[in-house]
Amino acid sequence: MTAETILLVDDDRPVLLATEQTLELAGFQVVSCANGEQALAVLAKVAPTVVVTDVRMPGMSGMELLAVIRARDPELPVVLVTGHGDVAVAVRAIREGAYDFVEKPTPPELLADVVRRAAERRRLVIANRRLEAELASARENVIIGRTAAIDRLRQTIAQVADTDADVLVWGETGTGKELVARALHAASQRHAKPFVALNCGAMPESIVESELFGHEAGAFTGAAKRRIGRVEHSGGGTIFLDEIESMPPAIQVKMLRVLQERSVEPLGSNDVVPVDLRVVAATKVDLRQAGLAGRFRQDLYYRLNVVALTIPPLRERREDIPLLFQHFVQSACTRYGRPAPPPSASAFDRLMAHDWPGNVRELKHTADRFVLGLGLLDNTPDAACESSALSLPERVDLFEKVVIEAELARHKGSVAATLEALGLPRKTFYDKLKKHGISRAEFSEPNQT
Repeated sequence: MTAETILLVDDDRPVLLATEQTLELAGFQVVSCANGEQALAVLAKVAPTVVVTDVRMPGMSGMELLAVIRARDPELPVVLVTGHGDVAVAVRAIREGAYDFVEKPTPPELLADVVRRAAERRRLVIANRRLEAELASARENVIIGRTAAIDRLRQTIAQVADTDADVLVWGETGTGKELVARALHAASQRHAKPFVALNCGAMPESIVESELFGHEAGAFTGAAKRRIGRVEHSGGGTIFLDEIESMPPAIQVKMLRVLQERSVEPLGSNDVVPVDLRVVAATKVDLRQAGLAGRFRQDLYYRLNVVALTIPPLRERREDIPLLFQHFVQSACTRYGRPAPPPSASAFDRLMAHDWPGNVRELKHTADRFVLGLGLLDNTPDAACESSALSLPERVDLFEKVVIEAELARHKGSVAATLEALGLPRKTFYDKLKKHGISRAEFSEPNQT
């Protein structure tokens, strides 16, 4: 690893040499200057990590040098050194943007510690700048990430998006399967037509057929008028069938026919309606094994599996965590109307060390909590106490939302198990879901109630 460069400025040559030696022993590369004018010339050629400058120098003072540096790069840490114990100058320096202030004679270990902390701050600034630049580019691609697996995923999407080939997307819960489906739609010539999403595991079996294929008036009790199904509504666009593995067997037969014939037959009708159809199906199970086990039609699997896309879990693409987290933090700041809290090195360490069983969705919720002042990776009641910017009712509401989401995630969306864990009546539970905008389907596995 290349040593970080410190720009050292002092007109007292013995002090300059002693300080240079201290910083070199601390592992830094040092570029020394005898005055502020020389330092500015060096700054035009060298990009230092930290500037350490004496305050009282002939010609340009340390305070004047600070002002010029702040104008050029407000986030470059500047440490000011004085031998006069001038508290007023120290206060003014901090107010004007100095990173820190030390007095001569400065103990070597104290100076080295201050510079190390300033260097860490600079590393975070540089990392954030790089992430922001990548985010600006990534927004055009929709799928955010820079790992090889995500690059391959984007390349495959680009290759097949503008075809009518049906696509099967596999990924664990929370990996972003609908995001991939939307990326396919957005990159195709179908982008101006509807993108229709349907979660096969979130609807009662009794209404799946009507939802998919539509019905005529009087087709069944309660069918007062004709209704166009999701498949027909997606004509010219894309239909996204999430949790396809939970589609009832009888509907699987009809969906196979729809895929083969590119037409639908609404309930109660003898008419066949042709549809310009593009299907993107998503699953979190191995459909081939499910077919062999008799839980999913093998012919439907092979018909859907024209193009297969796999989304890696977040634990297998850890290099993408900072980039994704930055993206979600910016999004949360916009939604909640709050400024982004400054992330620390330890915060990123915790993010990188976590296993992320909930994948990208869990990371997004973590970013929301971070922006709201609830800390990182912490669903306990104490987390709510960290947000001094919120009123008590706001803290209570946020804590309640976090606890409900945590229990839903722990019980994989099971209402019965979550009600028992929370000790809530069913109506109260659903009222709270509505109040906090929580979707149980986000946490559910097929056939959970």
